[in-house]
Amino acid sequence: MDSPLLVAALSSLLLLLALYLLGGKRRRRSYPPVAGTMLQQLLHWGRLPEYMTELSRRYRTFRMLTLTCNWVYTVDPANVEHILRTNFANYGKGPMTHGVLEDLLGDGIFNVDDAKWRHQRKVASFEFTTRALREYSSGVFRDVAAELAGIVAAAAAAGERLDMENLFMRSTLDSIFTVGFGVNLGALSGSNKKGAAFARAFDDASEQVLYRFLDPLWKAKRLLGVLSEAAMKRSVRTINDFVYAVIDKKIEQMGRNQQEFAKKEDILSRFLLEREKDPGCFDNKYLRDIILNFVIAGRDTTAGTLSWFLYVLCRDQRIQDKIAREVREATTGDHQDVGGVQEFVARLTEDAIGSMHYLHAALTETLRLYPAVPVVRCQVLLLE
Repeated sequence: MDSPLLVAALSSLLLLLALYLLGGKRRRRSYPPVAGTMLQQLLHWGRLPEYMTELSRRYRTFRMLTLTCNWVYTVDPANVEHILRTNFANYGKGPMTHGVLEDLLGDGIFNVDDAKWRHQRKVASFEFTTRALREYSSGVFRDVAAELAGIVAAAAAAGERLDMENLFMRSTLDSIFTVGFGVNLGALSGSNKKGAAFARAFDDASEQVLYRFLDPLWKAKRLLGVLSEAAMKRSVRTINDFVYAVIDKKIEQMGRNQQEFAKKEDILSRFLLEREKDPGCFDNKYLRDIILNFVIAGRDTTAGTLSWFLYVLCRDQRIQDKIAREVREATTGDHQDVGGVQEFVARLTEDAIGSMHYLHAALTETLRLYPAVPVVRCQVLLLE
């Protein structure tokens, strides 16, 4: 029979050995380097994308410390592929991101996981591949592009300077909102006061939700209704009042003449018609969230890409000349002048645009160099 003292000694030895081995494993486990803290990000707020790009070039994968957790940033292609493709199901929005974005994005596709994400993706995949929506959106984009071209031409004739990024933001908001809700905001022309108020609130709220990620006190400020969160509350109220008024008006139109309403091609009208077939599929709040998410996605990505594309063109006269020559050939069949704005827009058919291969390549290269969505936030759902 073993001595109790010997058993205790052996047990203690095994415990010490286990702790040593486990501790050694923990020590050997490597973590990405700490590149800074939330404070540095706040100090570089005015040039945050440039600051994070500088860190990415230095470390490729690194951590930024906050008061409550560590954020891991990576630009390593292998990590990106693992997160966004190989094990996509394990990297979702998570409760933290959902809470930060909920006031603006609600339960839209860019702020949900699992069943809600799959449902909205399925609905969007069906609606966005219909020929009717494609033709309708093409017409909307051409009309707004013609309006934008008129503004630029007038400024050029008068020798005036223009903020092209601002014009792109306003014009794409007009386009995407018209496709989504069937209403022209008049953001480009400034003709619709309520639309202009919505556009300002939209911009303010979009910036504020980004700031929340670096503000450890945002929940307390929201609870008290003070400082930046007081402004956020006003912006969201303006957004909601405008969007729900549009939805109510659409429902009223559908009630008056459903046959005529069935001819409408904007996304909101299509969803309302689907709801008639299945009344329990989504309420007005869910409609607001779904379509507003697509508006946000379409506005920022398109305007950002156009801004970078113009920047690239301004740096290289050779690229300008090649694109101008290709556009003339595609719209006139030869090297003749394309005529006025309206005449040129009328010639921008799907076939004409489809033949502009160099323009397509230039836009694609712009997206590669200056991604429309430079940051994707994910939360690990299960440790790997």
